[in-house]
Amino acid sequence: MPRKNITIFFIILLFIFINTVSYVTSAGASEKKCDRECLKGFVTQYIDALLKQTPDALPVSKNVKFTEDCKQLKLGEGLWKSKISLTGYRRDILDVKLGTAVSFFVLKEKGSPIFFVVRLKVADNEITEIESTVVRGKKEGMLFDPSNLKTISKGMAYVPKKEQLNSREEMIKIAMTYPEGLKVGSFVKVNSPMAPDAYRYENGQLMAGPGCTFFKGCDHMKTQMIPILSGIRYRLLAVDEKMGVVAIRMNFGPGSLFRGDGELDVWHSFKIYGGQIHSAEAFCEIVPPKTPFGWE
Repeated sequence: MPRKNITIFFIILLFIFINTVSYVTSAGASEKKCDRECLKGFVTQYIDALLKQTPDALPVSKNVKFTEDCKQLKLGEGLWKSKISLTGYRRDILDVKLGTAVSFFVLKEKGSPIFFVVRLKVADNEITEIESTVVRGKKEGMLFDPSNLKTISKGMAYVPKKEQLNSREEMIKIAMTYPEGLKVGSFVKVNSPMAPDAYRYENGQLMAGPGCTFFKGCDHMKTQMIPILSGIRYRLLAVDEKMGVVAIRMNFGPGSLFRGDGELDVWHSFKIYGGQIHSAEAFCEIVPPKTPFGWE
């Protein structure tokens, strides 16, 4: 091969190599996931902006979707118009695989405690989805006891040892036995794998587990009497593989209130390790019958 042709050949090879490296580098950068600290940082940015009432300070995508209490709003509406402050309660569920954070807060609005839960979806270093619920007192939540939510419970704060953790798929399967149990009115019938000392809090009220006195038999979570909620709807929100927590949003459907014709919209979370549910904690809000989540 003539020297001139050899030179051209090597120039072409060099051009291909440079472009390949450039493509791989840029692709790797665009596919880089938001890790746990990154997701936690987005939650902090969100709550800081909410406190300051500055939605424009958030790094949101052009087509960001925002809902509050199952209604789609413009970012800056709803709780954004209230002057709020923090308390010491914040609990994050961080799902790196989905780029999702679900965070439970106790805030103060005009000096009174409120429950606030938010789901943030992060992609390409922007917030693309914001799903939230605000519960202001017993009238909205049926149950409301912020005195038990000063700090994160020991059960939820516990970091499972590596050998205790279940796989992501196993955790989801175990968590789904909870709504399936509600559907048939029995956690025993679906053999939900609950630890003997498993407990459940709803809006800060102990509703199941050791020490529960809310109603007869509630001191044992798996065998306690529960209503048949055949109309229950539910969807997976996030899986925190490090902390062993699965978050699910549910609408309990008809028959889920002590009285009245509304339904309970519930953000539930389950501490799962060693193949068992050890604790369950939720924020709940009363909504009109057949209210959609807003994310169907």
